[in-house]
Amino acid sequence: MPTISTLTLYPIKSCAGISLQTAIVSTSGLSHNNVHDREWMLVDSDGLFVTQRSHPLMALIVPHLQAGGLIVQAPGMAPLEISTAPLTAGLTPAIAVTIWDDRLDAHDCGDEAGRWFSQVLGQSCRLVRFDPAVKRLASKKWTDDADVPTRFPDGFPMLVISQGSLDDLNQKLQAQGRAAVPMNRYRPNIVIDGVDAFEEDFAATIEAGPLRLQLVKPCTRCPMPSVDQATGEFGPDPMDILQTYRSNPRVDGAPTFGVNAILQDGAGEILRVGQEITLELDF
Repeated sequence: MPTISTLTLYPIKSCAGISLQTAIVSTSGLSHNNVHDREWMLVDSDGLFVTQRSHPLMALIVPHLQAGGLIVQAPGMAPLEISTAPLTAGLTPAIAVTIWDDRLDAHDCGDEAGRWFSQVLGQSCRLVRFDPAVKRLASKKWTDDADVPTRFPDGFPMLVISQGSLDDLNQKLQAQGRAAVPMNRYRPNIVIDGVDAFEEDFAATIEAGPLRLQLVKPCTRCPMPSVDQATGEFGPDPMDILQTYRSNPRVDGAPTFGVNAILQDGAGEILRVGQEITLELDF
């Protein structure tokens, strides 16, 4: 029987994730203890979003959940506490930020956080928090024209990958004498097990009790999976292997790995590691 094997929350975009046993699912993604996926993001002095694509050391910025806040750690730095209290309109300065083609206002998390992250990255940056009063939507091209809210992910609320898909990729890497790569290189929110490699590509929905996810867009891949999440360094890039057999005509031939998902039914329901799921295939 297919099951959920891993749940991961990424509170700060492109920083380390937090492994969970349970997660609440909303239309804008996973959350736990009122901390939401990609609720925070780093931006440069121009307000442009910053990721591991240009700053691989972000992999070593590790958030931890605690009551009333996040504790963030990085090598050589004293821990930083970030408030997770609900935002109050007008009390937190807003700044304009850019993430891909979207320009929106976000809440500035203050000078202390700005100095901390600037020191870690070696360049001036600010930590911003998503404003729940702001609307940012996933591409309607892939959501059947539905309004699907997001915070600061690249495009969609959730990413699903099967363990079988990673096993298949690693077999091909090892056949060439190369090291296997861990799942965290691909930063999924939900990992499923008990299905064939890339079966998620052909699934229309995933059901977990009253909760139903719709799988909408294959996840195109950039060089970011070449970043070793344990060292924060660029290493061998598995992209060349993916290009040999994962070119996807649905996204103009780009290599894909994993599928982006949106919530269809069951807002507020809980997903659990080990929970049995049902995949409805769409051939």
